[in-house]
Amino acid sequence: MQDTKVDPRITRTRRLLMDAFLKLTIKKDFKDITIKDITDEATVNRATFYSHFQDKYDLMDAAITEDILENIVDNLSHYNELNEESIVKIFVTLTQFHTNLTTQLNTQCRRSYASLSSIIEPKVKKELEKVLYSLLLKQQSKLDSEALKIGAAVLSWGIYGASVDWKHNSSLSVGQYIKIALPFIVTEINHFKG
Repeated sequence: MQDTKVDPRITRTRRLLMDAFLKLTIKKDFKDITIKDITDEATVNRATFYSHFQDKYDLMDAAITEDILENIVDNLSHYNELNEESIVKIFVTLTQFHTNLTTQLNTQCRRSYASLSSIIEPKVKKELEKVLYSLLLKQQSKLDSEALKIGAAVLSWGIYGASVDWKHNSSLSVGQYIKIALPFIVTEINHFKG
């Protein structure tokens, strides 16, 4: 079986388009970004854009998935067990995500943060749910998989929701916040341990 390598020029051009898109989201709302804006920013032509992406929604999905989610999932996939330590690290990873996203979009366009985060949120929750499900499955392989999926969904929404609450409503440090929230989350995890 032979590995097929992707031409580095394709990878570079794809990255150039995604970076141009992310840079534009700082200046404009997503709905106002045009293909011309993206191609001008990336210094490529429309044909090149369409050889990589179907439309700006496809580009946005790729940028979110490849740039943001891969970073989060990579940070979350290092855990072998769902316990207090891994919950704290997951929470810290999510708060860093919110902080980095705010920093990237902060200056002129608060609306961009709101619109982009509402697009990103379901994707992050879904990826977090997958990570949590795999951890629950490792620890509780005798439990019904449907129960574990539901538990992973509840935990992912709860942990993600706590990170959003920390970002928007709390003056506590990340450490202080998670210390207060942790007993509520651990209670749910202990429920699965029986």
